[in-house]
Amino acid sequence: MAVFALQATGFQIGVIEALGFIAFPVLGLFVGVWMDRSRRRPILIAMDLVQVAALATVPAAFLFGVLGLYQLYAVSLAMGTTTLFFDVAYQSYLPSLVGRHQLVEGNQKLQISGSAAQVMGPTIASALMGLFGAPQAVTADALGTMAAAMLLLSIRKREPPIESAGTERHFFAEMKEGIRVITSNKLLWTQAGCTGTSNFGSNMFNVALILFAYRTLGITPSTIGLAFSLGSAGFLLGALVSSRVTSYLGLGRTVAISISGNFGLLIALLASGGSAVFVLGLAFFVSFFGVPIYNINMVSLRQIMTPNRLQGRMNATMRTIIWGTIPAGSFVGGIMTVSLGLVPTMVAGGVISGSAFLWVVLGPIYRLKKQPEPAND
Repeated sequence: MAVFALQATGFQIGVIEALGFIAFPVLGLFVGVWMDRSRRRPILIAMDLVQVAALATVPAAFLFGVLGLYQLYAVSLAMGTTTLFFDVAYQSYLPSLVGRHQLVEGNQKLQISGSAAQVMGPTIASALMGLFGAPQAVTADALGTMAAAMLLLSIRKREPPIESAGTERHFFAEMKEGIRVITSNKLLWTQAGCTGTSNFGSNMFNVALILFAYRTLGITPSTIGLAFSLGSAGFLLGALVSSRVTSYLGLGRTVAISISGNFGLLIALLASGGSAVFVLGLAFFVSFFGVPIYNINMVSLRQIMTPNRLQGRMNATMRTIIWGTIPAGSFVGGIMTVSLGLVPTMVAGGVISGSAFLWVVLGPIYRLKKQPEPAND
């Protein structure tokens, strides 16, 4: 919509991307404290319903002829803020649904279902954009999110009662306790540095990629989904083989290799002519393959090592760091596309994202053979 309907510049696309994640560094720590004081399932449902409302404004505004760039800014901000609440809630909710020794399996199953959706979603989106246009295609997104809320309502297992955070119930004291979970543990702050670096570089890359695909390569919205679906097939494959790869290589080596797959983004620079969609698909396939393997192992690691009463604060602090670099990367990428050009921005983003593996190789995570014993609640 921004590129074709509103003729947005690289900087404006960077602003849209950044607004989708700005809530993480701004509100993340506050959300963590609140999450540890609240039941998580109602929050998940409420955030889905707010997203439905935000998404529905897009086709409505288009029908009335008032869709503009500032509305896309607002929708991006609303979606990003609700995603912050949702992600912290769901990662904190999972340990109360399954046992600590089942967290790796639980995260793997979530990644498999999510990756299956990612394989089908972009192709369906492209078809809908081709048939109805991008603004109207957002209607399907709103309906899908409504379905997600209904599925969450079907969960019958009761959440355990909210535990006291100790004798001290001071908001900022609890926030500080959550920060210490990350800063006092070398495994966790190394993970934060690795993921934050990867996200910074990949979002620099993504801002330039959008313009590179549409304006340099001439790929249309009705076909770009094929490239993303090919890439998402790598995501699905990675989710399916994660446990086998980890068992064979060991936890530390698996994490290092999976995150270094981000160098595969640079394959996109070889795209040209009629094969451009398939070359982009190959770039996504290589880089996406390692994403679920990395996520399954790293999310499980931090959930296993953190007591249940601190899950919200730990996840929020981690999200503040690792997703806080996303708006920074988007802003920098938007500025670089204007000042240096698309290709230099893509090269810089791909190299920075791929080099995140150094955090693992040079830190304590690389020495892990398997997941540590669960923390005591």
